[in-house]
Amino acid sequence: MADVVIYTKTYCPFSKECKEFLAEKGVDFDEKVLDNDPDTQAEMEAKTGERQDTPQVFVNGHHIGTYDDLKALDETGKLNQLLKR
Repeated sequence: MADVVIYTKTYCPFSKECKEFLAEKGVDFDEKVLDNDPDTQAEMEAKTGERQDTPQVFVNGHHIGTYDDLKALDETGKLNQLLKR
């Protein structure tokens, strides 16, 4: 299975939807919560070209983008390929 990391904020509805989407697909993921954590926020921004919106999704170290980007990738069937399904 792929290594999936998502950067989230607890109050972000898109972060919640993204986690639910991944859980429904049976995908295990490592969640990095940004709330009151400037070091993790800086880490995410460095990896995403200074993006501050959440969630930010990575699969096998490759930056996918936001939840909308993840859903678009799923609609093309490419997400399953990345997840090796």
